[in-house]
Amino acid sequence: MVNRLNVKSVAVIIALVFALVISIYPFQGQSEIFSRSAAVVLVTLVFWSSGFVPPFLASLIFFALVTILGLISPSIVFAGFGSTAVWLIISGFIIGASISKSGLGQKLATMISPYLTVSYPRLIAGMVFSAMLLGFIMPSSVGRAVVLIPIGMALADTIGLKKGSNGRIGIATALAISCNMPSFALLPANIPNMILAGSSENLFNITFGYTEYLLLHFPILGIIKSLVVIWLVLRIFPDKVSAPSANKDTSNESFVSDQKMQKKVGMLLAITLLFWITDTIHGINPAWVGLVTAIILLLPKWGIVEPKAFNSSVDFATVVFVAGALGLGALVNESGIGSALGQLFGHILPADQNSSFLSFMALSIISTLTGLIATIPGVPTVLTPMAGDFAQITGFSLPAVIMTQVIGFSTVIFPYQVGPLVVAMQLSKEPLSKLLKITLPLTAITVVVLMPLDFLWWQLLGWIS
Repeated sequence: MVNRLNVKSVAVIIALVFALVISIYPFQGQSEIFSRSAAVVLVTLVFWSSGFVPPFLASLIFFALVTILGLISPSIVFAGFGSTAVWLIISGFIIGASISKSGLGQKLATMISPYLTVSYPRLIAGMVFSAMLLGFIMPSSVGRAVVLIPIGMALADTIGLKKGSNGRIGIATALAISCNMPSFALLPANIPNMILAGSSENLFNITFGYTEYLLLHFPILGIIKSLVVIWLVLRIFPDKVSAPSANKDTSNESFVSDQKMQKKVGMLLAITLLFWITDTIHGINPAWVGLVTAIILLLPKWGIVEPKAFNSSVDFATVVFVAGALGLGALVNESGIGSALGQLFGHILPADQNSSFLSFMALSIISTLTGLIATIPGVPTVLTPMAGDFAQITGFSLPAVIMTQVIGFSTVIFPYQVGPLVVAMQLSKEPLSKLLKITLPLTAITVVVLMPLDFLWWQLLGWIS
């Protein structure tokens, strides 16, 4: 532990010293705002990735530095607090609390337990594929986590998997990842996908169809990647399950057995799901649907979550962290760091247009690395404007260059890059650090195995030659 703390301390000190240097001595040819922004981004990323300070504190430090140094307008850096992502998170915590408090999560877990608890591998596989399939009908990663995490944790309670046990952590990490990553292969199911689609249409008048997008990405990034997640969870968090009756009395007093309350939550959740599924028809953003549901659940007398329990239900540290991540993406974009990154990456692309495999790998990895700095939602904002230049360098078609971003931003190295991963782990009440044990090897497998598989699949479909 001491050595680990020393390594963290040294890494933070080096980052702080380097940040101070580039603040005092700006990059050649760049403004002071650019260099100071780069310093703030560096310090924030080191704090988030090292865990040297809590994520919410790192976000507060980021906000303080940006505003004190006057890097961008407060209305821009604090815009994350007004974003749909943050309000979906807040409503998600309320909905998740109602599912747990009413006992609905426990009831559903008891119903599906006989089908999934035959073995631990079957349990993890069932959770992963349930989350993946839910992505087809629910357009929000947070929404999927809100529905499935309470059920998964209740299922863990039912079969006697205690807090901190391998099995419980395995369920939490499997659901957190599968509620988010496979849906990158479904066009309307994630925010970065929609940003990419909107940017492509606005900048290049290129529109991607649902089926076209699905066929290109889902076989590898959806199905095969989900199988890899199952394998990793079973290897890293091995466990066994026993029959529910041997470990857990499902009539335990810690779960409310009020059937009226459960029916109320179930009915409201069904209506919410219906509005989420049909968002393309009525045009109401999933965040505002969730907000209305949360308000109903908080109403005095009629609601499930007592108003005085609001503070304990919503993890405001997570809200601050996510708002900080969105603010950092805005800083990268506004300060010119994103454009500089794109130009830098353009220089490392293979100059030989006959090296299609190397170009494909380079474009995919560029997108992955951009996500480390700009966070995942910021990747299409940073890279899409450079797609034309990248197409000329590689000889790829413009749509192919744009689509390589999906491979990159679906490769998540650190949880801070994607807010829904953080929210999912908070809902599970298991340590966020456990997620790193899955995301790091998953990234390595993606680069070494899945990206080359994607290249072959794209060749087969005729997207690249």
